[in-house]
Amino acid sequence: MTDTAGRRDIQALPKAHLHLHFTGSMRIDTVRDLADKHGMRLPNALTHDYPPQLSGVDERGWFRFQRLYDAARACVRDEQDMRRVVREAAEDDAAEGSRWLEIQVDPTSYAGFVGGITPMLEIVIDEAKSAGRDLGIGVGVLVAASRIKHPYDARTLARLAVKHTGDVLAFGLSNDERRGLTADFAPAFRIAHAGGLASVPHAGELLGAQAVSETIDALGPQRLGHGVRSAESVPVLERVIENDIALEICPGSNVALGVYPRAEDVPLRQLFEAGATIALGADDPLLFDSRLAAQYDTARTAHGFTDVELAELARRSVRASLAPDDVKRGLFADIDAWLDTPVRSAG
Repeated sequence: MTDTAGRRDIQALPKAHLHLHFTGSMRIDTVRDLADKHGMRLPNALTHDYPPQLSGVDERGWFRFQRLYDAARACVRDEQDMRRVVREAAEDDAAEGSRWLEIQVDPTSYAGFVGGITPMLEIVIDEAKSAGRDLGIGVGVLVAASRIKHPYDARTLARLAVKHTGDVLAFGLSNDERRGLTADFAPAFRIAHAGGLASVPHAGELLGAQAVSETIDALGPQRLGHGVRSAESVPVLERVIENDIALEICPGSNVALGVYPRAEDVPLRQLFEAGATIALGADDPLLFDSRLAAQYDTARTAHGFTDVELAELARRSVRASLAPDDVKRGLFADIDAWLDTPVRSAG
């Protein structure tokens, strides 16, 4: 349970993974396999020039990111493909010590291939259960609407998610947060809330602390996808903490999209020491070439987190999760056991 440097093995640290997109979870080899299967041509950034050089800080950079995302999404064209994506996401998480995964999907992106949004969602739910049983990892499903589509579409998805409450755990809002008015999506979130689903919208990565505050006002989140830029405003960060809103912090995404120039500039230490509930996430490892364990490694190497602090990060990810209470208790015990493992001296 220790690595060659005399520190405990990050991949063996039990943790929960709460910020992973269905399309963005794919292995690059899987995207290439599916492109071959369906006779599709991929952009060079997903073949010879992988991993891609990205930016999300301006419209042109975000367009390029979205174009690559759409190219990968277009390769998933039947039920077998969809099941493969879910299972491989669970396999990759299990290999990195994740004991609980919440995967986020917009069913409209794939509905045309399997007869509608309902069968698409049911395929994901069924495979999440099957993969979880086989791999010994809990896999929860979140439904997310897109900010670049009409708010009426979000209401349709919220109703769909509510019909599957229990199998679906939460309702989110993703894509470029600079698009659309957050308040316009409030009716969809009211539908989800009334149906017993948690609110987990994206906010506070491409836009600053004001966007975090506006999202809290409009959508009543239990968690925020990203929320990292709440660190830019003491009153907003205090509001996040006072309302016990967890932040799904994705350092790899932040750097890849140019929100921060270096991993050291992500305000992870600031948020942690302020007492924010943080759940590290990989977001879209397909395009960022950075999976869950790498986020914990960034905390260790770029921010000086000790093993005690890494264990606390893992605990906070579990507390922020939508896992059943018995699963949380087991994870807390296993995190303690990881920390109790003696560290052998390096060399």
